[in-house]
Parts: sequence; structure tokens; C-alpha cells
Amino acid sequence: MYKAVVIRKGSGGWGGPLTLLPTEEKHIILNVTGGGIHPLARHIADLTGAEVVDGFSTSVNDEAVLAVVIDCGGTARCGVYPRKGIKTVNVVPVGQSGPLANYIREDLYVSGVTAECIAAADGETAVQAEREGPAAETAAAVPESEPNGPAVNGITRIGIGIGKIVNKFYAAGRESVDITIKSILPFMAFVSMILGIITATGIGNVIAVTISPVAGSLPGMLVISLICAIPFISPILGPGAVIAQVVGTLLGVEIGLGHIPPQYALPALFAIDSQVGADFIPVGLSLGEAEPETVELGVPAVLYSRVVTGPLAVLLAYAASIGLY
Repeated sequence: MYKAVVIRKGSGGWGGPLTLLPTEEKHIILNVTGGGIHPLARHIADLTGAEVVDGFSTSVNDEAVLAVVIDCGGTARCGVYPRKGIKTVNVVPVGQSGPLANYIREDLYVSGVTAECIAAADGETAVQAEREGPAAETAAAVPESEPNGPAVNGITRIGIGIGKIVNKFYAAGRESVDITIKSILPFMAFVSMILGIITATGIGNVIAVTISPVAGSLPGMLVISLICAIPFISPILGPGAVIAQVVGTLLGVEIGLGHIPPQYALPALFAIDSQVGADFIPVGLSLGEAEPETVELGVPAVLYSRVVTGPLAVLLAYAASIGLY
């Protein structure tokens, strides 16, 4: 028997509360986090009686998904599923962020969620959730009215066209500023914080001493690339690209100090980035409206292909760097 739960935002979170009540049609809790089924997704499934599915290994139709559990730090995953009208539970305290921020609404998205944020719904809330059913887009598209009649002449049409162009530029400018404030600037602040912590604590020196001998040779960079591309590790390293940022910064410092030859800069870039996008594969396929069978076969195919293409990219980059310095 299915039961309803209410999910509220956690400390520093945004959105919600969301009421989840599984039905025969919608009974899947889709887990899209690296490292297997997240404990929060399993907790929600246990409370509601729904079925939890790992989005990296199994594909399901969107029509059967009751809610999605993600661990997105503010990239496209935050808005992909709200865009489809699927309720999204983010374990990271992130608000309206990313390129799809316009689709993130309080009735479809909640973040910063922990197990303490989930409680059984009372009778009235459960009945209301059952009546409302799944969220759907009900707004009908209103066609743009085109003036007609004898009063419309060439000058009027030119004015209408110029107005549309100005509105397009205005909307593009507003969206650019919005993305800069909500996505780019926080990312820059995060990188600056990481650099400050590395410099102040001396962790950078420890990591540099450990990595320098490995990153200073082609076999060492091939090993780094293979480790970053391991299928069960790459989805964990992907979110936020923290590992790539830290290691890349340290390698840049070491190259600047002369401890690592500069011709290794390009191969090192490909060595530490072989895991890039691994956490976004099921989301990207879903965003492209791929068939469930395509998602089910495509995710492991791409993950395993990184084991081959990662070292190959390092070799190609090394060959391209010969004679540059």
C-alpha cells in the first residue's frame, strides 16, 4: 500500500514542500547520483512504498517517475527534471541555478534535503495530493496576434518587426546577466575558496609532492587518466569537477615553478578531465528524449568508453605538444 510523504527544504535549501504519493502509474523514485542508490532515495522509497531505481544502470519512462533524487551543485541537472514536470529532490542546498533555472519552481523542486526533512503526510494532505495528481503543464500556448486589415501598411510592419528584435535582445541580455549572477560568479567564488584553502593549509604542497612525480611523465599521466575514467569512480568525481580543479591548479603551479616540463600541460589537462560529464550522461540522454533502451545501454557504454578514449586523448595531446616548447 502506498503512503504519502511531505518533503521540506533542509538547512540552506530552497523550494518545496513537496508531497509525494505513489500511484500505479507513478511509482518510481529515480536516483541520479553517483556511487549507487543514495540513502535518501532509499529512505523515500521505504516510507512511500515506491520502487527506487538507479538512473545510471536502469532506464524508466518519465511517465512512471514519481520523483527524482539528485546531487547537483547547480548545473543542468537541477532544471532538467522540473522542466519535464517531474518533482526533484536535491540533496545539495542549491536554489534556482544553472541554465534551466527558469524551470525550477517551488512546487517541483526542493533542495538541501536530509532524512529529517521527510515526514509522513497527514490525511488531508494525502487526499489533496491524490486529487491533484502529477504536475502538468496546463498553460496553452497563445498565438501571437498579428494585426490585419487595411490599416496595416509597410511602416507598421517595420515597427512591429523592430519591436520583436528589441524584445529578443532584451530577453537575451536579461538571461545572460541572470546566468552570470547565479552560475558563473558562484563558480568563480568556489574556485577562489578552494585555492585559498589549499594555500593556507599547506595541503597543496602535500598533494604536489605526491602528484609531481606521476604527472611529470607520460606513463604517470596515463595512470591518472585511467583512474579518473574508471566507470564506478568517474560519476563520483564528475559533480563540481572538484578533483579536476584542485589537481589542475596544482599542476599549473608546478609547471610554473619548473618542476614539471611545460610540454606536459596539454596532456595533463586531458589526464585529469577523463571523468568530465560522467555524472551527466543519463541526464543528457533524458534531456535529448532518448528511448529507455538507449539510456539503459548508452550510460554504461559511454562510461566504459572513457577508459579507452581517456588515455588515447592523453597520447594525442602528448603528440600534439611535441616541439611546442
